[in-house]
Amino acid sequence: MSFKHFDVHPVAGRIGAEIIGVELQQRLSDELIREIRQALVQYKVIFFRHQSLDAKGQIAFASRFGEITTAHPTVPSLPNHPEILDLDYGRNVNRANHWHTDVTFVDRPPMGSILRAVEIPPVGGDTVWANTVAAYQDLPPHLQGLADQLWAVHSNAFDYAEAAVDLSDRLKAFHQIFASTVYETLHPVVRIHPESGERALLIGGFVRQIRGLSTSESHDLLRLLQSYVTRLENTVRWRWQEGDVAFWDNRATQHYAIDDFGHQARRVQRVTLVGDLPVSIQGQQSEAIRGDSSTYIQREAAVA
Repeated sequence: MSFKHFDVHPVAGRIGAEIIGVELQQRLSDELIREIRQALVQYKVIFFRHQSLDAKGQIAFASRFGEITTAHPTVPSLPNHPEILDLDYGRNVNRANHWHTDVTFVDRPPMGSILRAVEIPPVGGDTVWANTVAAYQDLPPHLQGLADQLWAVHSNAFDYAEAAVDLSDRLKAFHQIFASTVYETLHPVVRIHPESGERALLIGGFVRQIRGLSTSESHDLLRLLQSYVTRLENTVRWRWQEGDVAFWDNRATQHYAIDDFGHQARRVQRVTLVGDLPVSIQGQQSEAIRGDSSTYIQREAAVA
């Protein structure tokens, strides 16, 4: 696909591209926004170097692609900006160094996420994304047939028994906030992308169990499927610079923030876009089991 309003430089073979020639703080035409969305669907995650966005500009850019959610279903937002999740790793001890798709524990996970680099360490702190469409395509036909039939329970509840080491009091406090309202949702393991029609694996760090299987059986099967997601061939790694903006299709990706920067400062801010109900290949929609996500999705009602 060629683009009229900007150049595209792929960053990796199966996922990720840098968009060249767009200044996000400017007023962008509807045609340019349509092309950015096309690039997003094609490349799954797109990057904009050396931008001059502030919080207000980030919100304005995100709003061109749909309704914006509140910052998070349970975690407080940036003060005076209910749309922005402020991830200040100098203070926030919880680091997202696990593979996940954003907020899959609600029935309508975000369509996309837009992350702005505010403060970046000189070394470390990269983020890696994985293409869950390519992962599904890599599955042998018999595993595709199995995955097509599976449904999984996603939740934000944290199982302390699964922790490899004792958690600090600060980390326990964060997890108490994160799970202050417990959500559980039943999602298809394979969803149909509503724009491209592609099949994508919908799994990751918030999956707790496969419906109809025991905990141990679920763990083994999820480990197998997840290994296709995180194959290096299906990933792209981005070395952040301050001002960078990453925009990823949350319906077709997982990501992992690499925790290799020690006590150096790292601060990024995220805005998420309202998503749809995932649909299985049989046409069935995801179903909320526990928790009402309406205040997260209906931003205007939440901040009124």
